[in-house]
Amino acid sequence: MSKKIALVASALLVVGLIWYLFIMPQDYIVRFRTKASSGTVNQIVKFWSSQKGHANFQEQKSLSDFTSTIVLNDTTLSFNWKIAPLNDSISQVKVYVTDSENSLKNRILLPFSDTDFEKRSKSTVKEVYTLLKSHLSNFKTTIIGEAIIPKKYCACVPLKNTQLEKVKGMMNHYSQLSGFMAKNSIELDGRPLVEVEQWNTQNDSIAYNFCFPIIKTDSLPKAEGFVYKEIKERKAIKAVYNGNYLTSDRAWYALLDYADKNGIRVTKEPLEIFHTNPNMGGNELEWEAEIFMPIQAQKSE
Repeated sequence: MSKKIALVASALLVVGLIWYLFIMPQDYIVRFRTKASSGTVNQIVKFWSSQKGHANFQEQKSLSDFTSTIVLNDTTLSFNWKIAPLNDSISQVKVYVTDSENSLKNRILLPFSDTDFEKRSKSTVKEVYTLLKSHLSNFKTTIIGEAIIPKKYCACVPLKNTQLEKVKGMMNHYSQLSGFMAKNSIELDGRPLVEVEQWNTQNDSIAYNFCFPIIKTDSLPKAEGFVYKEIKERKAIKAVYNGNYLTSDRAWYALLDYADKNGIRVTKEPLEIFHTNPNMGGNELEWEAEIFMPIQAQKSE
């Protein structure tokens, strides 16, 4: 009986060793927890990679599963970031690190010594984590829940850009749009807003309308570069964002995570209503915007 147990134990040990040395997809794992949404972690890794001459953002299977690389001397380290919710406010981030050229060597040495590979893996993830932690202190997102996008008639400028360049587009056209309103005595009907019509989460590009809500009349003037359109009343989930509008898309990601956790099917066409004029300055954490993510309309039977 004892021989059978020993044989089984030996077989399991050999299988485990073979799996560890030759089959396990990663060489090392680094873990941390964060209050950030998966999309916010995604954006910080992209930003960090863009600031490093030896780093690249490689592939994105989803907002919560993506890969970046860094090149150190003649070695390329691959970091596969996977994010999963632990509860309503905390996410678990697991970073699977691989050095394909030295994989076997690393796996043999790791259990017995602190290798350069292990130190580099930890220091890289720590650098991203530190940047993420600092970023989270600069804004606040409060999920409100289900709400209604208000019906508005608007004068808009259609724009296309990246999420990061959204505010630049707004600033470039704010004076033009407000001047057009004033010149033609068009009565405003609310705060400026952004209506996103297309959002590509792979390359962070958006097509959007920067709009001033107005009172509709029969004699609205036409001008090149401006369009009039009605924003229809729609069911949505809502968040309140406080912080610099450069990163108001962090609320978009928070709403996507909220929808996923609560089984709500949404359309990735966020709408933002800005209640603070950034030109007035002040504490950015006191800037406020309402962020809506439309709920998909149910098909009638």
